Amino acid sequence: MILVTGATGFVGQALSAELSRRQLAHRPASRDPRPGFVAIGTIDGATDWSEALAGVDVVMHLAARVHVMKENAVDPLAEFRAVNVDATVNLARQAARAGVGRFVFLSSIKVNGEATAAGRPFRASDAPHPEDAYGRSKLEAEEALLAISAETGMEIVIIRPPLVYGPGVKANFASLMKWSARPFPWPFGAVRNRRSLVFVGNLVDFMLLCARHPSAGNRVFLVSDGEDLSIGQLIARLAAAAGRKAWMLPVPPALLEGLAALLGRRAAAQRLLGSLQVDIGETKAVTGWSPPHSVEEGLAATLAGVGASVRS
Repeated sequence: MILVTGATGFVGQALSAELSRRQLAHRPASRDPRPGFVAIGTIDGATDWSEALAGVDVVMHLAARVHVMKENAVDPLAEFRAVNVDATVNLARQAARAGVGRFVFLSSIKVNGEATAAGRPFRASDAPHPEDAYGRSKLEAEEALLAISAETGMEIVIIRPPLVYGPGVKANFASLMKWSARPFPWPFGAVRNRRSLVFVGNLVDFMLLCARHPSAGNRVFLVSDGEDLSIGQLIARLAAAAGRKAWMLPVPPALLEGLAALLGRRAAAQRLLGSLQVDIGETKAVTGWSPPHSVEEGLAATLAGVGASVRS
């Protein structure tokens, strides 16, 4: 039996759907009562997981306070720690006492950092370098989980994905899909950055492999679609998936960065123009896994999942 926390979230819904498709016994958890779910109430350091953990041998822990672009909390790190660290540690300790054999934790590439230099993708073995409260909370959770594993023998699998996309994706990626369908030129023809992404179908497939793979225990894995794209290439692929052509103007990246700085949008420009790559060579070598879906398949499924409004 697999317990899925965060089962109502973007990745959690996809994971639960795939578990059902494969006819694998699982128990989705939610904060509030709903049909087919086990209700656990507030997720924090005092949550009682005993009912949810009965008969469970694998925990897939996705519940988290996620990264937000506009943080309003007075003490963001304390808010992230309450859910991402304290609640995770509480669940893991109860899982170990309940006899759970493996605990799969969905972390974030933000544990590694925010950007990569040309030709130097992040690797799982790199020294962590989180730059915000969310990334630090995920790192602290990882360290606590590995300590619990050393104490109890429960195996921990840590997965650090980059940006996840797929049907139902929101925030910046949804906005990019919408704008990529517009017939105007984009100023990214001279931008040569590279960013790793992961289609939610690929991420879920890898998570399910990690639930049982004999060599996955007590390891950290990076995961992606295996093909890194520039911002121009991503927009062009999105437009092509929507049946349109994207026009690119070769504006120098330095000019774009300068304009963004003048407008107070330096961070947004970094997300568009900077690189963030992950190396999944070790992931493949250890587990034998390869992404089952191509970027084109993932983008097509994503566009189909958000409805006709994106295509208009």
